[in-house]
Amino acid sequence: MILRFLLVALLCLPLPAWPQNGPRDQAGPPQTAFFPTTPVAKANGARWRIGYYESGDYDEYSEILRAIAAGLEELGWISMPAIPRNLGGLELWQFLSRNARSQTIEFVGDAYWKPANFDEASRPGVRQQVGVRLVQEQDIDLVIAMGTWAGQDMTTLGAPVPTIVASTSDAVGARIVASAQDSGLENMHARVQPERYQRQLRLFHEIVGFRKLGLVYEDSPSGRSYAAVDAVRQIAMEKGFSVRACDARSSGVSAREATANVLHCYQELEGRVDAVYVTVSRGLTPAAAAQLGQILREAKIPSFSMLGSEQVRAGLLMSLAQADYSYVGRFHAETMARILNGAKPRQLSQVWVDPAKIALNLETARLIGFEPTVDMLLAADEVYETR
Repeated sequence: MILRFLLVALLCLPLPAWPQNGPRDQAGPPQTAFFPTTPVAKANGARWRIGYYESGDYDEYSEILRAIAAGLEELGWISMPAIPRNLGGLELWQFLSRNARSQTIEFVGDAYWKPANFDEASRPGVRQQVGVRLVQEQDIDLVIAMGTWAGQDMTTLGAPVPTIVASTSDAVGARIVASAQDSGLENMHARVQPERYQRQLRLFHEIVGFRKLGLVYEDSPSGRSYAAVDAVRQIAMEKGFSVRACDARSSGVSAREATANVLHCYQELEGRVDAVYVTVSRGLTPAAAAQLGQILREAKIPSFSMLGSEQVRAGLLMSLAQADYSYVGRFHAETMARILNGAKPRQLSQVWVDPAKIALNLETARLIGFEPTVDMLLAADEVYETR
């Protein structure tokens, strides 16, 4: 039984390539080559200038940017004082611009772009600003594109400079890159985790055996991408369970409204489902995750967090994800370092498989009447007794 459990947890099948979106470079797939990660300045001795395009205000974006900076520090590219907690995207970028010391790179303070409030209407104007800066002014050497919108917009622009796409649920499904194996653009690189959400759902179904799964997301192209809706439908057909969805608007509204919409949707699902897959959402802040944990405990509904251990600690039942962002930050930092050492983004592997860490909240299990098997407890890496 334990062998079966671990096999389900680690199962990872090849991810099919999606059709390409828009013009793609016609060169072949990435070629294997070695590029160092050691710090190096530009040929003329100047520092590399880094820009930042953020999809909107979302806690995970700041955490990943913080982890990327830490990864660059570990590699010797920068030195910096401790970063204060609770800095939002612009505040964090300004902190790095003012405080990161380096002879090789600089975080350009005014090279920061973000649509307001995840507002779709403001997005084209921001994209145009980015394009003008990169194509006409040509003073930025590399862009960190944080989130699905930013990644999609850089693809639409043709990635005029090397671009690192971070914090996107499904870069292939969102048409940011052509496939897991090939970004399709010389200057594009996105972290891709093949079958990540399929693995999570197979594991959750193996353990709980639900027949009706609840899913909350914004019913828009971006919302469906964030929630990995295609992966959910794939596993629903494979395992024979139904999906009950609730539309929770999160773009173009205030953060408070986004949170209220998400929590209302989960309450609406009570009595209609026997398990929920908790997807990422701008409205599901750390504080809201604790509220959601209480809602699901009282409803006695098993839950699986797409995001990871942080939400399990807050009260959700279980997850399968990295415990922190250090691994992700290091991956992106090494990719940036190799690009600045001469690699084309397309040459570098995009595939990244997160360490398989199973997290379980035993207090939640007791409160909802779920009894984990001995095998499950032995396989769990992180077990929380109380919230």
